[in-house]
Amino acid sequence: MGLFDLKGRAAIVTGGNGGIGLGIAKGLAEAGAAVAIIGRNREKNLAAVAELESLGAAACALEADLAQEGSCQKAVEDAARRLGRLDILVNNAGVVSRRRPEVLSLDEWRWVLDTNLTSAFVASKAAHPLMKAAGGGKIINIGSMYSVFGAAFTAAYGATKGGLVQLTKAQAAAWARDNIQVNAILPGWIETEMTASARQNSAEFDAAVIARTPARRWGRPDDMAGPAVFLASAASGFVTGATLAVDGGYSAFG
Repeated sequence: MGLFDLKGRAAIVTGGNGGIGLGIAKGLAEAGAAVAIIGRNREKNLAAVAELESLGAAACALEADLAQEGSCQKAVEDAARRLGRLDILVNNAGVVSRRRPEVLSLDEWRWVLDTNLTSAFVASKAAHPLMKAAGGGKIINIGSMYSVFGAAFTAAYGATKGGLVQLTKAQAAAWARDNIQVNAILPGWIETEMTASARQNSAEFDAAVIARTPARRWGRPDDMAGPAVFLASAASGFVTGATLAVDGGYSAFG
């Protein structure tokens, strides 16, 4: 098996039915992995599976609310059973609340934290015994540039993404002895449904993002594929607890 070859491996991607998650899922599929998508939207799940199967991959989807502990744990366990094993877990599921802290309700705060951060904790905890029994595994947590930057309108979102970096480090330290590597990807500004309104409704904002980004463009979901394959493969066997910015150079400034 080559360093980046994922043939015979099985991966779960939460929130993998669109955007960054689907970009990662397609990258894993193209590298040879079987992929299970976990998401709330049945139609998007089915469309994502069709895309993965068109790449020649074995794929399936499970409908679940990852913000609910029981639903999240069961989805991971069921996906692993359907795949026949579990080698790779990508904790990508996420929502955003664009509210300043003084107007953010506690219910909305909890919704963002449960979806973005707690689901990664629960899913990883469910995956750990399966990976340990198999002799090892890879966990990839999807953070954000707001894991390291702050903004007035990202109180809950930024807290979850900063928390994911610290969760990554804790998991890496705890599970290295089980041959489980845990790392984080921090995407920059990526063209997704979540960022569509910002891109389309403000030419000034769009221009500011491009001007600040040395690559002089927004990222695309398929820009996440290569980094994810690296962190999911044997090539990263001695990489754990790391954070990898995939942002076209955006975080190199400021």
